[in-house]
Amino acid sequence: MKLLVIGGGAREHSLVWKLSQSPKVGEIYVAPGNAGTGLIAKNIDIGATDIEALAQAAKDNGIDLAIIGPEAPLATGIVDLFQNHGIPTFGPNKEATRIESSKVFAKELMQKYGIPCAKSRSFSSFEEARAYVQAQQSPIVVKADGLAAGKGSIVAESIEEALKALSEIMEERVFGSAGDQVLVEECLAGKEVSLLAFTDGKTVVPMVPACDYKRVFDGDQGPNTGGMGSYSPPGFFDDELTNRVRDTILEPTVRAMAREGKPYK
Repeated sequence: MKLLVIGGGAREHSLVWKLSQSPKVGEIYVAPGNAGTGLIAKNIDIGATDIEALAQAAKDNGIDLAIIGPEAPLATGIVDLFQNHGIPTFGPNKEATRIESSKVFAKELMQKYGIPCAKSRSFSSFEEARAYVQAQQSPIVVKADGLAAGKGSIVAESIEEALKALSEIMEERVFGSAGDQVLVEECLAGKEVSLLAFTDGKTVVPMVPACDYKRVFDGDQGPNTGGMGSYSPPGFFDDELTNRVRDTILEPTVRAMAREGKPYK
């Protein structure tokens, strides 16, 4: 089986490393790849968001399955394009990807279907967002609506810091169009954990939970990043918690997306 993995980060390196161990896998191509993937697969010099060129490369190389890593090409519609070309692809289509590419969409979905989430308000007006933040207490979280490479969520320890984040996102446009809307969210206290899952749009199979080191400096200091590292499994997260998250968050979210006509699979 010939595989094409889209992306050029540590995530794609890990995927390629594991996929290369399967007896069912023959050749692996990675676009654009990195120095690590180049040791175990064939890198193709095409950017992850150049989806037309990627589709052509997939056809030229007789790819049997494409696996999409980054969010940006998913939000651009790479799965829709590949499927139109008859290329089997692992990843959600453009409409389903909105749950990742728009924090406002995701929050409104959770609120509509009673899925547990932090309290929040969304704004498209800087003045309205500023007035709302000034009436809140810190700490508070300010989030750019769109994709921002993991850096669009700012945990503000003071109202002044929150106002600065609002200005950077909505006025200075540091994240471009991702800042057309913002989400102002309550700051939740506790241990942070990520629980991902596989789904075909109906059945949900959780993966092993993981803890992500998102902040740029040691000691959990500094702004958020796309991820400085992670460890798995966390000792505090047991099977009971996994089942609880599956039953109260993961499965209801998959059902909600299906009801909205955006099946996530």
